[in-house]
Amino acid sequence: MIEAVGLTKRYGDKTAVYNLSFQVRPGSVTGFLGPNGSGKSTTMRMILGLDNPTAGHVTIGGYPYRKLPNAPRQVGALLDAKAVHGGRAARNHLVSLAQLSGIPARRVDEVLGVVGLQDVAGKRSKGFSLGMGQRLGIAAALLGDPQVLLFDEPVNGLDPEGILWVRNLMKSLAAEGRTVFVSSHLMSEMALTADHLIVIGRGQLLADMSVKDFIAANSAGFARVRTPDTEPQLREKLAGALTEAGGHVLPEQDGALRVTGLPLPRISDIAHDTDVRLWELSPHQASLEEAYMRMTQGAVDYRSTTDQKAGLQQQLPPGAQPPMPVPGQGQPGWYAPPPPQQGGQPFAAPQGQPGPYGGPGAPAAAPAADAPNPYAQQTPQAPQAPAQPPAAPAPSAPAALTKPEDAR
Repeated sequence: MIEAVGLTKRYGDKTAVYNLSFQVRPGSVTGFLGPNGSGKSTTMRMILGLDNPTAGHVTIGGYPYRKLPNAPRQVGALLDAKAVHGGRAARNHLVSLAQLSGIPARRVDEVLGVVGLQDVAGKRSKGFSLGMGQRLGIAAALLGDPQVLLFDEPVNGLDPEGILWVRNLMKSLAAEGRTVFVSSHLMSEMALTADHLIVIGRGQLLADMSVKDFIAANSAGFARVRTPDTEPQLREKLAGALTEAGGHVLPEQDGALRVTGLPLPRISDIAHDTDVRLWELSPHQASLEEAYMRMTQGAVDYRSTTDQKAGLQQQLPPGAQPPMPVPGQGQPGWYAPPPPQQGGQPFAAPQGQPGPYGGPGAPAAAPAADAPNPYAQQTPQAPQAPAQPPAAPAPSAPAALTKPEDAR
């Protein structure tokens, strides 16, 4: 078990972690969440004895990391997948770590097989991709078969198969009774992997609870109700009845209703009593990402702004009109139109509807049969013979050449 008590770390006048206390218990995957700069990496470094806390302390199994006997056999960690000598082969890197910790060499081949790098064990790590480097780092963490494991962004750079493998690996390690502490920014993965969450913001503890309790405490579920679009009066009738029953009703952009404060069976009964047909009645459960964003929105240090392009806009020439906006641009589900077609109308809109640049719409015309191919290789043409008197027929021009060397 990992236990932090009053953990504080200052770098000059900057406080990275302040009075942080938590426990990471064995038998479950504990997710460590927080915005960039919130102190997650600093906390993990203090757990492993790489940084000394300014105040407080942190222990693993009741001992500080530096006082653990043969610590690599008890604690495995992946903090930086690039912390490998690039000129050393993957197997040699693991062999050197094993020799330092008294681990038999046969264990190296075992973990290489676990992470799927047995076929590239003799290759230098400098040629590894980001995902392969992550696998090598995980192999190093598993080398001593430790009871406590710490991973910082373990799925960074992995393909979908690798992400699924890491997810199952974390769960299997926790099922064996090990302590698994995982830091990640991928909320979707944490929702599928973690059993418990520790959330920090600006170096301070924000939440320490199960995933289910965290979502319930930081979001509100709602029911989505939809009535026939052809009868808007039914929607208004149902909204009034739901409000009178104690529900809170908000309209959606597509005409549906968002209802909170009433369970789904009660909404169905009210619709039946008011003689309103329903096209949709579905529950909506907030995701971990929604709950996380709601909790940490006040603890984000780095926020993006809208690009104003100040001073970069070119002035239009006199008499020129600004381009018309493309209909639907910026709306959900909008995609850029295809490029202009040779011989037809570019970006043609359906017949009878305005085009994207204000002109009337028309179906896109197919390229003309005699339209030149802009990608065809130009071939020299033979000169035409001079005109002949009517008595003698004019000689015909030679056939079009197909290869440039034929013109010689």
